[in-house]
Amino acid sequence: MASRKSNEIAPWVALALRVALGGYFAWSGWEKVFHTGLAEFTRAVGNYRIVYAPWDAVVAYTIPWVEMVVGACLILGLWKRGALWALAGLVAFFAIGVGHAWSKGLNIACGCHGNADGSPMNYTMKFVEFGGYWLAILIIWWIGRRGNGHVFGGTKMKLPG
Repeated sequence: MASRKSNEIAPWVALALRVALGGYFAWSGWEKVFHTGLAEFTRAVGNYRIVYAPWDAVVAYTIPWVEMVVGACLILGLWKRGALWALAGLVAFFAIGVGHAWSKGLNIACGCHGNADGSPMNYTMKFVEFGGYWLAILIIWWIGRRGNGHVFGGTKMKLPG
């Protein structure tokens, strides 16, 4: 049986993780769009050799906006379950892309955080980073499922009649 103290702390842990993840992904998308630029991010996406023109541009112009929207939803607490699912999908998508590049022996810059320095990624550390995202997502999900609605909010909506 969980102690009362852990029941009081768990929602705060979930909130801190939600805001940290949301802020990180919102910032990452912002950097790609407004700092590095979408043209540079399109080149980074093309370097993975998974999708080719014009689909590399479609992916590169979509991902940062999805990251910003999902991040904002997590920070603001809007559609938390959907935002967590979307974030889990993004992390899976990124892991597949990085795994593909690693399997092909590509020595490329990630493009993950709007980095324009062109330094090649450390694949092992990138997968450790993905593991950290998955762990945080699972902790938030677990606290939300076992709690009394603090993480995912409210009660079920009842229809009239």
